[in-house]
Amino acid sequence: MTIDTLEAAGLTHMDDSDIAAFLSNQRVGVLGLPTESGPYMIPLSFGYDGDSSLYFTFIGGSASRKQRLTEAAADATVLVYKVESMFHWESVLLQGDIEAVPESEWADLAEVLDGAWRPEVFEDAIKDDDVTIYRFHIDEREGLRHAGLPPGFERE
Repeated sequence: MTIDTLEAAGLTHMDDSDIAAFLSNQRVGVLGLPTESGPYMIPLSFGYDGDSSLYFTFIGGSASRKQRLTEAAADATVLVYKVESMFHWESVLLQGDIEAVPESEWADLAEVLDGAWRPEVFEDAIKDDDVTIYRFHIDEREGLRHAGLPPGFERE
């Protein structure tokens, strides 16, 4: 199946403003970090600054595999998606670099991070454990969406 076939079936590319709007309304995604044996995938909650960066919090310190891999990664990938049905979905794939945010900048990120969704168990752990905030700077973005109708229900 080619992209032309998919576009004929209702697949559309999202432009930068569509992607920004989508990221502004989402709170969870999947972070992919490089390893020798393939990508290490991590579900995560994020805050989006409305422009060029996602921010997320890791709990657990240097004993955490995800934190060690994040610290070693020069580049990473984030996938954010929303599926309402097999005929109505959106996904955004982001490529970029990732870095720890100095603690001196954390207060400036409060509003961005307040929007991040976290399970209650993580909210409690943040108060008691080693926390690091990371910035994922978006270098490349690609968004796709499908908002078509099921076969046989085409509009006339």
